[in-house]
Amino acid sequence: MLDLRQLRCFVAVAETEHVGRAALSLGISQSPLSRQIQQLEARLGLVLFERERKRLRLTSDGRDFLAEARELIAHADRLEQRGRSLGLGGAGRLAIGYVEGAVHAGLIAATLERLRAVRPGLVVNLISQRSFAQIDGLRLRALDAGFIYTPPEPADPEIETQLVLDEPLLLALPKDDPLAAKARIGPGDLHRRTWITVVRQPRDTNRDQFVAAAVAAGFTPDIAYETADPLTSLGLVGAGLGLAVAQASLRLLDPAGVVFRDLPWFKRTVRVYLAWRRADHRAALMALLAATRPGGTGGP
Repeated sequence: MLDLRQLRCFVAVAETEHVGRAALSLGISQSPLSRQIQQLEARLGLVLFERERKRLRLTSDGRDFLAEARELIAHADRLEQRGRSLGLGGAGRLAIGYVEGAVHAGLIAATLERLRAVRPGLVVNLISQRSFAQIDGLRLRALDAGFIYTPPEPADPEIETQLVLDEPLLLALPKDDPLAAKARIGPGDLHRRTWITVVRQPRDTNRDQFVAAAVAAGFTPDIAYETADPLTSLGLVGAGLGLAVAQASLRLLDPAGVVFRDLPWFKRTVRVYLAWRRADHRAALMALLAATRPGGTGGP
């Protein structure tokens, strides 16, 4: 395998045609430089220079080899710069999974905006997946990070998480529903009303959690409709088919025919966690972690 040091020595001598001047430009003495050239010629089985008393001239083989040597050194320099950039997190790629709640809350957009400000060369591949699929993706190195609803156990040896969103749930009801005129809605107002809920399959489900929280709050929902996502649920609410709970940020979408009311006594919230591999300490990932924290800038 060619030695880059020998190639750099060869190029320096070829460009100056003088060992002394080449040694000065390289910051070494003449004897080691001469040995590097001799070792390179021996490795290649070529005579690269015609030697005169005080000057070296390239042979025809040497001229051909010089062009290739310059190209190889330039490529090596580019590769080194690329590696340093990757080490600093200013370039490279991150594959990031996400659940829809992170998008609805503006968490993804805000995080990437902060990250882009300090890591403009970073390429981000966003992948919509359920929480369990993201955890599997992290373990298999298919993902670098993921915004998930359901974290693994805290003692998980591979995956670490941090809470990045804890948003209250609001009551979504048709605009002409009698409850829309009430100043305060209590548990008794919701008992046995028709409900629409989100069910995520196969393992990320909301129905059981919602029913348990409703019973704990003092009402029993009559679930008549199940949907795959909250936006579909709100569409059914707007059509007058029932009530639903939705994360607070969805109110900003102002869905047609839907009004929102606070439920301060309903303790269930939408929680989103950022998950990543414990052993991954790359600067780009650390910048992502910083960008998800309150006031985070994405810097190291």
